Amino acid sequence: MARKPQIVIVGAGNLGSALAVSLHQAGYTIESIVARSRGRSLKRAEKLAGEVDTVAALDFSAKMWAEVVWFTVPEAQIARAARNAADKLNWNGKLALHSSGALTSDEFDILRRRGAAVASVHPLMTFVRGSRAGLAGVPFGVEGDAPAVRVARRIVNDVGGDAYTIRKRDKAAYHAWGTFASPLFDALLATAERVAAAAGVSRMQARRRIIPILLQTLANYAALGAEAAFSGPIVRGDVDTVQRHLRVLRGVPQAHEVYIALAKAALRYLPSKKRKELTDLLRG
Repeated sequence: MARKPQIVIVGAGNLGSALAVSLHQAGYTIESIVARSRGRSLKRAEKLAGEVDTVAALDFSAKMWAEVVWFTVPEAQIARAARNAADKLNWNGKLALHSSGALTSDEFDILRRRGAAVASVHPLMTFVRGSRAGLAGVPFGVEGDAPAVRVARRIVNDVGGDAYTIRKRDKAAYHAWGTFASPLFDALLATAERVAAAAGVSRMQARRRIIPILLQTLANYAALGAEAAFSGPIVRGDVDTVQRHLRVLRGVPQAHEVYIALAKAALRYLPSKKRKELTDLLRG
């Protein structure tokens, strides 16, 4: 395809919205936004369609001529969405993409059998309601049929992303890696808020006051890597301080478990003094 292909986006959730806006800004024509159902799903699709100069649709239509159909529905719905679409479009020559981090392009086997080239194209980014992430600079893990991968790479490049090849067998580990980077990191911050409460700091105050150290930690990690960015009592081998932490955290049981798990990971992966004493303490 020498020109930019037209695209149908299936799903107007957080990812679909960010993708549609980025594609529109990059000069792509969005033929339509397909909603999963009436009600809120259709309303979101209509709102998004207004932002990217297109129309919302409730289902697929034989009149859809777009070369690319990009499914941004939740992972558990990808195979079902493909089955629903299989007999409603002429898939010969079309490209079908989905954006699951954990599932492979084989979720689209039914569309492949109908003549489509298929690929999974996953942005390593978090998308939540109330905040629309841009795609510039975002890495995309891509795998699938060569024609679909070729076009997907071009699209990713056009929206300012960075496409790279991922093997099918690596996708579960890849997605787990991303889960550590954002959802579980958020869980760590939520746990930290509970520890702040034990120190007499409200949740709102904790969120505001922790931002500077978080930003500096990320800056250190980006510039120096995990080992050089690591600081605190474990790297110093301060057994007494770790013991005090464990004692006070007994009053916040879940945080106590998280602290021990992360401290054990630190002793395994990061520099520390008095490693044996700290290991024995954590076994407690």
